[in-house]
Amino acid sequence: MNKVYFLLGSNIGKSEEQLRSAIIHIEKKIGKIVAASAIYQTEAWGKTDQPDFLNQVVIAETNLPAEETLSAILSIEEKMGRVRTEKNAPRIIDIDILFYNEAIIREQHLIVPHPEIQNRMFVLVPLNELSPDYIHPFLHKTIHQLLKECKDVLNVKKF
Repeated sequence: MNKVYFLLGSNIGKSEEQLRSAIIHIEKKIGKIVAASAIYQTEAWGKTDQPDFLNQVVIAETNLPAEETLSAILSIEEKMGRVRTEKNAPRIIDIDILFYNEAIIREQHLIVPHPEIQNRMFVLVPLNELSPDYIHPFLHKTIHQLLKECKDVLNVKKF
């Protein structure tokens, strides 16, 4: 059984409902959710002239290989109405693979661990809630260490 950490995010429409819906879709298409962080309200990162995001980290167990997991989340995003326009644009739902077991994957369409984990408080705060002692397989530091070292100043608060 594979353990996958996902980051869910939404800032269009009823974001809290979008996150719940994404979890239901993940359980149907990918596997059982075994842990979920609180929901956090976060200022937009990158393209800041947009509404705040709601973010949540969930951990799922799946029999799917990493590439099929990526295909499944892209299918879920599309089914939920996500339309990709510009980078960091507002979105109904965003589902990112943060970690897939302890794998390091460098493919054209799939990079795991997610390359920006250590730079984003909105990822590290909910990740630290669930797995503070998880060791990043590429950076060889715990999530708690990465959180303490993160220079991101965006406001992240429990929703």
